[in-house]
Amino acid sequence: MESSGKAAFYTLGCKLNFSETSTLARSLEKEGYEKTSFEDKADVYVINTCSVTENADKKFKSIARQAHKNNPEALIIAVGCYAQLKPQELAAVDGVDMVLGAKEKFELPAFLNDLLQDQPRDSAVIHACEIEETDFYVGSYATSERTRAFLKVQDGCDYPCTYCTIPMARGISRSDTLENVINNAREIAAQDIKEIVLTGVNIGDYGKGEYGNKRHEHTFLELIQALNKVEGIARLRISSIEPNLLSNDTIEFVSKSKNFVPHFHIPLQSGSDQILKLMRRRYLKSLYTDRVNQIRQQLPDACIGVDVIVGFPGETEERFLETYRYLADLDISYLHVFTYSERENTLAATMEGVVDLSVRKKRSKMLRALSARKRREFYNSQVGKFKQVLFEKDIQKGYLEGFTENYLRVRYPWNPELANKVCYGEIIEIDDEGFARFRIETVED
Repeated sequence: MESSGKAAFYTLGCKLNFSETSTLARSLEKEGYEKTSFEDKADVYVINTCSVTENADKKFKSIARQAHKNNPEALIIAVGCYAQLKPQELAAVDGVDMVLGAKEKFELPAFLNDLLQDQPRDSAVIHACEIEETDFYVGSYATSERTRAFLKVQDGCDYPCTYCTIPMARGISRSDTLENVINNAREIAAQDIKEIVLTGVNIGDYGKGEYGNKRHEHTFLELIQALNKVEGIARLRISSIEPNLLSNDTIEFVSKSKNFVPHFHIPLQSGSDQILKLMRRRYLKSLYTDRVNQIRQQLPDACIGVDVIVGFPGETEERFLETYRYLADLDISYLHVFTYSERENTLAATMEGVVDLSVRKKRSKMLRALSARKRREFYNSQVGKFKQVLFEKDIQKGYLEGFTENYLRVRYPWNPELANKVCYGEIIEIDDEGFARFRIETVED
């Protein structure tokens, strides 16, 4: 096929966005576009946006400026959550030619073709439906030069958390069919990619919603049971999953599986039941504690990551310290700390008890320091144990890097023959930079 030009892509936000960006890239490649680096001169720049935090909103403008600087004649297209929530705002950014909403982004080639035939224009073109019209599902997966793929299994969310814009940006919860997920997993395996990370907005809700006119008949547990049988995949990893949707059956299945790795990322958001109620989360602290204890009983070496938000309205000093002490005592491995930022059209933005920005930053710093301590303690607990490491293809400062099954980042002297290989050996120490050092005993064939 004759080349239609070069296309570059930039992704903001979550793993789900990365999987969808890859799908968009493949759709343009089928139309004859050559994918190139975002830093290079391209004919089309596609920016997949995020609107979870205010920083993600602000970053879009700088990325659009970079694209315009790389090639002032290029077309700049904005897609993603921010594009769905505030299309007019993105369209007003200098250099932006088109904005595509949640449904329209998957029709990128057709809209791009229309755009090319409709020049010159006085302003950016917007195609964005009402979010209630997003009753569809498009499967996606992301692959790269590394060793893992992000496989989308679910989209949208029915949880009305008071701080979150995702339901407004992505619509109701809906899932891919089991058949499509398995076929995508097989496609990934055929590319000699060793690890799949399951991703979505709320993957524990898998099976909910409709695909076309067909009602799903499969649960999340049935999904992972089916994926476990796909040949050619060494590792399967569950991304973020809500604590109330992480069942004992799922934990038990992972504990017995040779392919699903002992790594869970479970959003908490607050260690104060009062704040959890204000957030309209669907659990209290006691349930979260039970999930962690269940994992530790069945998978003592499991890595457990936690999302937490600081500075939510009503978070007094006492309630913050309640969260801090709870997390300090909990047997977890690391934290992802988010500083609360007001999002337009959310209930939390109208709540009383607003926390001063300087206080939010101070509390965030305290929890990040706690996370560093927790991660170091977890790494140290693994010294002397034998693990499997999947090494990535990149060279970093003369080293190969990779992850153990329980998510320790390992550094090993550069040896290109080990890239994309699963190696078995001993964790011998944790270096000053926080990397695990590894002694290899065997390498997979």
